[in-house]
Amino acid sequence: MPTASLNIDQLLDTLETEIRQHMGARKLDNPLMIGIHSGGAWIAKTLHQRLAIAEPLGLLDITFYRDDFSQIGMHPNVKSSQLPRHLEGRNIILVDDVFYTGRTIRAALNEIFDYGRPNQVLLAVLIERNGRQIPIQPDCRGARIDLPEGQRIKLTGPEPLGIDVQTIPCAA
Repeated sequence: MPTASLNIDQLLDTLETEIRQHMGARKLDNPLMIGIHSGGAWIAKTLHQRLAIAEPLGLLDITFYRDDFSQIGMHPNVKSSQLPRHLEGRNIILVDDVFYTGRTIRAALNEIFDYGRPNQVLLAVLIERNGRQIPIQPDCRGARIDLPEGQRIKLTGPEPLGIDVQTIPCAA
C-alpha cells in the first residue's frame, strides 16, 4: 500500500473489523486490551471505545524490557505501566501503532508474562511494515506497507492522530 494512501480512519476501521473477526473465531470473551506507550496506547484508547470492552484499558511501557538500547538510545521519559496485578489466564488484545522488527512486541510480551501467564494474546497493529527480525507477526493489522531502507513511519498525536513518513539521516 503506498504511504500516500494511509488514511488513519480507514486503517482504524480495517483494524477494528479484523479484531472483531478474531475475537469471535478465538472466543476472546471479556478480553483485556493493552496499549503500548505511546502510539499503541493512543490506538488502543480508540479501539477500546469502538469495541466497547468492559475491562479498563491497560497501558504498557516497555522501556526497561527493550534489548536495543545501543541502537535507539535510552528514553528518559518513562511512563508507568497500568495493568491489573494478575494476568494469569486472561485473554489479552495487545495493541501497538507500527510493527517493524518485532522487538517492541517481544519486550511487551516479556513484561506481560511478569504479571502472569495469559490464556492467549491477540496482537493488533495499525501498520505492519517490512523489516521483521524476530519470528513474531501481528494477528490483525490496519495495513501492511513496504518502506525503502532509510525511511520510517511514525504515528503522531494523540489529538489528532496522524501518520508521518520520515527519512532517517545517515550517520557519517
